[in-house]
Amino acid sequence: MRFSLCILFIGCFLFTKGQPKLDDKNVFEFRGVWVATVANIDWPSKRGLSNEAQKEEFTTLLDMHQKNGMNAIIMQVRPSGDALYPSVLEPWSEYLMGKQGLPPSPFYDPLIFMIEETHKRGMEFHAWINPYRAVFDVNKSSIAPSHLTKIHPEWFLTYGDKKYFNPALPEVWKHTNRVVKDLVSRYDIDAIHMDDYFYPYKIPGKEFPDEAAYVINKRGLLKEDWRRSNCDTIIKQIAITIQQTKPGTQFGISPFGVWRNKSKDPKGSNTKAGVTNYDELYADVLLWLEKGWIDYITPQLYWEHGHALADYDELVNWWDKNTYNRNLYIGHGIYRAGSNPAWKDRNEIPHQIKQLRSLKNTRGSAYFSSKSFTTNANNWNDTLQNNYYRKPALQPTMPWLVQYEVEAPVVLKKSANTFQISFKDEKKIKQLAILLEYKGNFEVEAVLPTDTRLISLSALEITRKPNTQYWIVSIGKQNQLSKLVALP
Repeated sequence: MRFSLCILFIGCFLFTKGQPKLDDKNVFEFRGVWVATVANIDWPSKRGLSNEAQKEEFTTLLDMHQKNGMNAIIMQVRPSGDALYPSVLEPWSEYLMGKQGLPPSPFYDPLIFMIEETHKRGMEFHAWINPYRAVFDVNKSSIAPSHLTKIHPEWFLTYGDKKYFNPALPEVWKHTNRVVKDLVSRYDIDAIHMDDYFYPYKIPGKEFPDEAAYVINKRGLLKEDWRRSNCDTIIKQIAITIQQTKPGTQFGISPFGVWRNKSKDPKGSNTKAGVTNYDELYADVLLWLEKGWIDYITPQLYWEHGHALADYDELVNWWDKNTYNRNLYIGHGIYRAGSNPAWKDRNEIPHQIKQLRSLKNTRGSAYFSSKSFTTNANNWNDTLQNNYYRKPALQPTMPWLVQYEVEAPVVLKKSANTFQISFKDEKKIKQLAILLEYKGNFEVEAVLPTDTRLISLSALEITRKPNTQYWIVSIGKQNQLSKLVALP
């Protein structure tokens, strides 16, 4: 018996190591895709599809993005004060079945399905919600009797052809926080995500009709500062709600690509954008970063490099210098493929990726939108698969969110290329990864599900190379890593 235990101990390889550096882009890189549901941009392709057709479209979409090397989906689940999931707070979205308030039949929960399928593929699921848009088109949108515009019309303002939650009202703040709490508490999402729609983009010659709310509660502020204060308040509240409900859930913002022009503020970028977050949308995203209210930011840099008014290179460098130690992912306008000579150039997206990877504080990319990949425009799917995303990547860590240490796997060598894996507590582990180390440099060879118990390098098409070391690592719920365990 003693002899057998000795043999087993020798077979279990215990040589461990620390972790790759958090800024190692060969290991950690966010690779996300926005999936828009508003107006059926990306999913579902049209309203009223059967459950089976909805599911098939979504899994086909996921498979395409997984093949392209993506590791996250940013899924729009609340496009206009509605829901792509069953909710007591807001009605079913019209973009699902064609009529607001109408559930799928037979009943199923699309959000549970989408999250499970996304996680099966080792990808994160970021639940994208719009905080203020309530009716997409007042002339055409389907509005259910249970929609809040019917129940609390005093909460809303009409501007152009849309209705908006009034950003100044505490009742609106409370409701939005209830929506966030409901999502975070009931669903296994990795993040809450908001895009660039705070105060609406201005309509020439029309003032946003919030004067009455301003007069009632100015708080001693000029109107522009008051509007920014309203947005600050809801972001701060949502950050607190998320952390109180499920610590470790991320909160990300994808703002318009220009914070301010340097002509208005010496801290701004050397751009001449006609719209800016701070001055037109009243979103002081730099303040949110500085205060630590958000965990990542994904500015929409949808211009090409060399653009006369908003040059991609200028902006990516500016954002890299203004991260306030939060994660920075760059939003790429892949939907613009073919729209002008610059976007007909197949080297535009490769240039953008190389540029952001050359900078210290960038942590990855996101692409708008999913539908743009279906045509393989400019052969960019092939470019990602065969070059830039040829090897998988782990989602970037967020040390400020780490709640626990992750247990390293126990490895038992079965043969030269096969290994048995075991854990003491699998529940705290999100996935596994195999890393290759060569001369102190790391690459990700494979990302594996938590239920992996036997690893075959041959089955994973991993061929050992001379002078290299292969490691296996456990990954926690907030993307923190265990110590690396050698594969002998």
